[in-house]
Amino acid sequence: MKKIILSLLTLVIGLPLLAQGQVSTRKHRLLDFPDKMTQVVLSENEVLSAALRQEVINVWTATTFEFCSLEQFEKLKTSDKYYFLVPVESRFKGEEEPGITLLTLVKGGAEAAKGIGEMHEVVSLPICAAMGSTQRDLVYLGALVQAIQDYTLEAMKSEAVAYKMSTWFNDGFKKTAEGKEIYIARGDLSSACSNKELEKLKENPRLHLVEAQEADEVFQRGTSDALVGYVIAPLLPGQGSICYKLFFEADTHRLCYLKRHKITDKKSEGFLPSELKSLGK
Repeated sequence: MKKIILSLLTLVIGLPLLAQGQVSTRKHRLLDFPDKMTQVVLSENEVLSAALRQEVINVWTATTFEFCSLEQFEKLKTSDKYYFLVPVESRFKGEEEPGITLLTLVKGGAEAAKGIGEMHEVVSLPICAAMGSTQRDLVYLGALVQAIQDYTLEAMKSEAVAYKMSTWFNDGFKKTAEGKEIYIARGDLSSACSNKELEKLKENPRLHLVEAQEADEVFQRGTSDALVGYVIAPLLPGQGSICYKLFFEADTHRLCYLKRHKITDKKSEGFLPSELKSLGK
């Protein structure tokens, strides 16, 4: 269970992922998605908002869209004319402060009068730490906007997809990774990767542990037959904080892996050895 805070607002709102109590099915509730306008909510984080605006212009083709402020969102959210793409800050159980900012697609309607927690949530993906975005976060933002769009269109077609977001993103990942070059920034490795584990990982010729800039450049160049890993974690992670691990196909920018784990003394933020041992082989 987690709580969601609208980015840069002080109101704490419950928004349980994939736990809406609607009578109709999730697939059925999405059938009107292409016919509605998407309102893209821009927060007071000027850097993130400018990047989000540009990436939506670049990749969003499923619906017409407009941009609105948080104040306008509060006025529009009860209208069934709109879907809303909203940056929200998440606080999971055990966290004292919000750790991750999610980009969430929700459906407008009368139930929103009771709060964003009552709105029908379509999909939420992590985009940066709650305390602010970095330049690296902006590199992958467009791919995550595209992933939200792709998932939503597929969820319209399949009840299984609509109810199992993580399964859809991760399905076939092992096969996707076969034979590809894998690039991961050293700083995106968990401390669980001991020196012994690192030596074992170095035996895999397709797994490249590189500087963050090199990993990002592989992604930005659209290198063929390559996967790029990326980690999104709180800026000040603590016991109980959540981190997300992602992989993208470099040439298509498709999100093909989405996992998370709770940070503990033994498992800091980042990719775990168990996730990397067989990659690319």
